[in-house]
Amino acid sequence: MGLHGVKAVFFDLDNTLIDTAAAGRRAIEERAPRPLQVISALQSKHHYGEGEARAVCDKVQAKLLKECHDPAKMCITDLRISHWEEAIQETIGGEANRDLAAECYYLWKTTRLQHLTLAEDTRAMLTELRKGLRLLLLTNGERQTQREKIEACACQPYFDAIVVGGEQKEEKPAASIFHYCCDLLGVQPAECVMVGDSLDTDIQGGLNAGLKATVWLNKAMTAPVDTSPVPHYIISSVLDLPAVLQKMEHNTNAKLETDHMAGSNE
Repeated sequence: MGLHGVKAVFFDLDNTLIDTAAAGRRAIEERAPRPLQVISALQSKHHYGEGEARAVCDKVQAKLLKECHDPAKMCITDLRISHWEEAIQETIGGEANRDLAAECYYLWKTTRLQHLTLAEDTRAMLTELRKGLRLLLLTNGERQTQREKIEACACQPYFDAIVVGGEQKEEKPAASIFHYCCDLLGVQPAECVMVGDSLDTDIQGGLNAGLKATVWLNKAMTAPVDTSPVPHYIISSVLDLPAVLQKMEHNTNAKLETDHMAGSNE
């Protein structure tokens, strides 16, 4: 697919190409075929009640959502073990149990990685797009965590370049990381499209960097609470992207034809 004006597409990773949120939930709750998910382990191995086990996991999920990580102060592993340690103490009381917290963290992390997959239809779409476009994976997050996810879902072969925010001076939505991506691919911002599920990082970042278009993946198709930033396009599935790119090409061709006719009439 060769497109007039579009030479590259940047993709977000988490909850765009892979369902990280669902994998995290399954790591906590799933019982079969692996009996040692966190809730099961807390019940069977450490004799927690189901309510206590679920409360610990709910607290950890809440801490992950509010997580602020400064790699200069603490590595991501220590931080996330601390989430589990705090959640256990808040739920059960008593002395802090770092060993149990570490056990829960590594079980959660290992199981989550096992569930991070790049769906076959997504692989097929990326393969087809790459025939005419340059593709780049642009993900925020701590270096080790994101590289482990990339390795787990085996998405490297589908991209011309992979950029992890935690390895750069600034992350999305800073314009600098988008311009760095453009330089990597040898393209201009006005030749690139950003696709992602976050209005605050993916869409705002694409707008900050002056990209040709931003495409917001809104799986629930719910109206945003805030009215800004406003994406150029909204899709409910990443598989809808080729249709959006074709629409962009059609609009560009129509504009070129209009401009040509206007020029002929002068």
